[in-house]
Amino acid sequence: MEIEILRSPVEFLHHMLGPLPHERALRDYEAWWETEGKHISDATDRAGTPWLRMFDRAGRRVDEILFAPEYWRSLRQGFKAGVVWRAFEDQSLAACALLDYITCYYDPGLTCPYVISLATAVALDQHGSEELKERFLPPLLRRDDSVWQGATWMTEIKGGSDLGANVETVARPDGNRWLLTGDKYFASNAGADLAVVAARPAGAPQNVRGLALFLLPKRRENGELNYTVRRLKDKVATRSVPTGEVELRDSEAWMLGSQDHGAHLILEVLNLSRATNSLGSAAIAQRALAESADFAGQRIAFGKPVLDHPLMRKQFDAHTETLQGAFALGWESIVRLDEVWRQKPPYSDRYHLFRLVAHLAKYWTSDIAPQIARWAMEVHGALGVLAEFPVERWFREAMVLTIWEGTCHRQILDGLEVMERKGAHRLLFEQFPNNDMRRRVEAHLALPQAQREAGAEEIFRDLAMFVARAARHSSVAHT
Repeated sequence: MEIEILRSPVEFLHHMLGPLPHERALRDYEAWWETEGKHISDATDRAGTPWLRMFDRAGRRVDEILFAPEYWRSLRQGFKAGVVWRAFEDQSLAACALLDYITCYYDPGLTCPYVISLATAVALDQHGSEELKERFLPPLLRRDDSVWQGATWMTEIKGGSDLGANVETVARPDGNRWLLTGDKYFASNAGADLAVVAARPAGAPQNVRGLALFLLPKRRENGELNYTVRRLKDKVATRSVPTGEVELRDSEAWMLGSQDHGAHLILEVLNLSRATNSLGSAAIAQRALAESADFAGQRIAFGKPVLDHPLMRKQFDAHTETLQGAFALGWESIVRLDEVWRQKPPYSDRYHLFRLVAHLAKYWTSDIAPQIARWAMEVHGALGVLAEFPVERWFREAMVLTIWEGTCHRQILDGLEVMERKGAHRLLFEQFPNNDMRRRVEAHLALPQAQREAGAEEIFRDLAMFVARAARHSSVAHT
């Protein structure tokens, strides 16, 4: 691959996928980032955690999150470009995913509000009543500065992996709505206009089947705040998305779908984010490689550019090869999602195939991105650890994406579950035949439960690498 391709997310996407949907719009979006956006992103990252103004001059609670005006221009640029509305216009998630990739190349933090706004809109459209959709969906699909932002708030203080045990937010019926009381500890895009929230209806079982998904607006019907922000988190990166602790106190909400399917709907939201998170990790890896190529191509050591030394060049080429496989695997999860994102429970076998691919992609891409970003810091030598230069940021950003929407450990266990219970690997091997890999997977699934879980990482890693290689050869056919 030519180094020049790494310097442009659109050129890389074109290299990997061939002709792109809405390519002119994608190139215009990249051009805005090159001329304006990357400077705003750099300033936002250096500024650190934004400030929370909790009260106005009269002492009324307002919970206003304060960024520089340039930040808001940057944020709204993606909404205008179509990170949400194009999914509904195209009836496809492809263009939204490509816009997210470009965004993440320049600013991974901004990708979060885009993705969870899309997830909010999809959940509402799929499972909301006609009255709710008429009231709340149009603001999420606007193409100007008045667009609403969404959020997906599941995690509480005990953690996010075991939602059945850890969600303590309670929902009580109140006429045609519900009142939610609880605390969300890691609420990305705090301050959002609309959120989908996991809560347990009063009296429901104390397990994952007792959960339901609710739509919760920022303001009550009387105009007052419907939730409050206790504080904002001081994170190592993704500083362009405000993440905070959100308090719900008899907060007005509406149930999405049925209570019986609540856990399934929560996982729909999470799995959409997991697929796009995979592309985000690949975008960070690309940016780190581009920074490395620029530096190593100009830095002279022992009479020639560092990049021209055989060992350095071999490492660079190997990481570029890994990037292409990681992207192909991430894109495969988007392709599978695009087939099934309109399905409702009970799901088809194709939906469970998507789940498996999404777990493989989230696991593998979020594992390799920090490795490539760390190597990029090494290429820069001592300059790689200085905050005044850009490469250290991409390591920080990559580490955050390993946590978002479930750690590598969580992806392995969930991927194992969808193979054990749904047989999702069978469809996978129909698409990408490999008898040796299939026998290994089936032999592992036949092990006793404790042994199966303890030894899962090796087989899951090998399966992810296999699918990455296979998907890379077929990625052009998907566009």
